[in-house]
Amino acid sequence: METTRLRLRQLTPDDLEHLVALHGDPEVMAFITGAGETREIVETRSLPDLLSRRTWLLFEAETFLGWASLRLEGDEAELGYRLIRAAWGRGYASEVARALVDLGFRQLGLARIWGQTMAVNLGSRRVMEKAGLTYVRTFHLAWDDPLPGAEQGEVEYALLRADWR
Repeated sequence: METTRLRLRQLTPDDLEHLVALHGDPEVMAFITGAGETREIVETRSLPDLLSRRTWLLFEAETFLGWASLRLEGDEAELGYRLIRAAWGRGYASEVARALVDLGFRQLGLARIWGQTMAVNLGSRRVMEKAGLTYVRTFHLAWDDPLPGAEQGEVEYALLRADWR
């Protein structure tokens, strides 16, 4: 699959090194775990989780930029994405998010696509909005070791097929 600037390909077990580099960056993981993941965690948790979804690696030319996914749940899917820091602020996440929304509704026949992030993660919130998702709710989860900003809650964004396009 391709977008204007990106080449996407399905994630495989052989992509461990890309994920270790991405998930090992504490800034990339700031709103997810608050710290970089070790190789062992990526290999035993993150990689298997991403392989259970429809996950694509993102490249500009030959440069690895990150991943994007749709986690299918019946006729709905959760949109996810994670990019290397060098790719932040360049519109790649919005570009791939729009492409996955289009794929989800046009090819997969989904009824709803949604995403969530920490309320304080303004960058991710903007990506979801640029992909056409709209704010649904703020909710609070109980965490044993909450990340800074967790007191502001999590936000959910969604787009219904009927509202798409």
